[in-house]
Amino acid sequence: MWPAVVLAAWLGAGPAALAKLPVESVRVPPGFHVEVLTDAMPAAREMALSPAGILYVGSRAGKVYTMSLQTPDAPIHVVASGLQLPVGVAWRDGNLYVSAVSRVLRLDGIDSRLGNPPDPVIVNDKLPTETHHGWKFIAFGPDGKLYVPVGAPCHICRPDENRYANLMRMNADGSRLELVARGIRNTVGFDWHPSTHELWFTDNGRDLMGDDVPDDELNRITKPNPHFGYPFCHAGDIPDPEFGAGHPCSDYTPPAARLGAHVAALGMRFYTGSSFPPEYRNNVLIAEHGSWNRSSKVGYRVVRVVLDAAGNVTKQEPFAQGWLQGERAWGRPADVLVAPDGSLLVSDDLADAVYRIHYTGK
Repeated sequence: MWPAVVLAAWLGAGPAALAKLPVESVRVPPGFHVEVLTDAMPAAREMALSPAGILYVGSRAGKVYTMSLQTPDAPIHVVASGLQLPVGVAWRDGNLYVSAVSRVLRLDGIDSRLGNPPDPVIVNDKLPTETHHGWKFIAFGPDGKLYVPVGAPCHICRPDENRYANLMRMNADGSRLELVARGIRNTVGFDWHPSTHELWFTDNGRDLMGDDVPDDELNRITKPNPHFGYPFCHAGDIPDPEFGAGHPCSDYTPPAARLGAHVAALGMRFYTGSSFPPEYRNNVLIAEHGSWNRSSKVGYRVVRVVLDAAGNVTKQEPFAQGWLQGERAWGRPADVLVAPDGSLLVSDDLADAVYRIHYTGK
């Protein structure tokens, strides 16, 4: 189960008192249940699945982990190590793509080589080297291209927007790197709507403007080369105190939804499974990593965002919460992923865990 040393320090209790409390403290809607798949993936971040049911998990610990979802008590393998913040993973045509700050790497034929992984092949090594917002969530789009964000190399500044604070894409071989969208402070999660194929993404708002502004954003790309406002405008209508003068917010694409200030919205996916109730179909599920410097903590949960047929947000509500107890957090959700059986996987880089949330109706 959970690392007894970590949880005993948090609770002031011995191992016997810890056996079930962490999972039971995660509250989900009636009929849903939470279980721990593993707590042996330090600093677990983005997840990707191969068609064979092999789960790959990037991390901020320099390693990429894997386990089979098809095998009970499957062993954990390390398929790459010694990398710089290999947070992002994406599976395509038998190969695993891994982001490592300035580089995108590829592990060829990985499903059949978990115990003897190949050396990484460099796909692209021309991305910025800064580590401030330098870790990258990556994913292949419906167009077959690999989408790679480049965060702002600072808390708040005015960088070259053709190089930073944007979302880019490239061919699977690393060629033809091009801009998709600008004015994005730092996205660590994106997905494509199952019906319209529009790209949606989370974006982390800036700090040091108070506890309640600006909101993190859920954004939607509906036209070529949009600009989402950073560093001039935040959350659609909040001019930046340093860079906002002369840059009206009306010049930029507003968010599809405001998610709350400092919640640290990271991984997001559309729910495309069939085991949840029908009203969850095509909902957005977002991992909120949680605030780091707010006077009272917020986030540390998974949020459900409901859209209407036109793609307008009609409702936001917590889906899974309880990693934050008062002002102390024992877990920090980092990514979500729909499993082949329709359950939802949630990674947690504080508890080094991956959870499974499934629905039974009971």
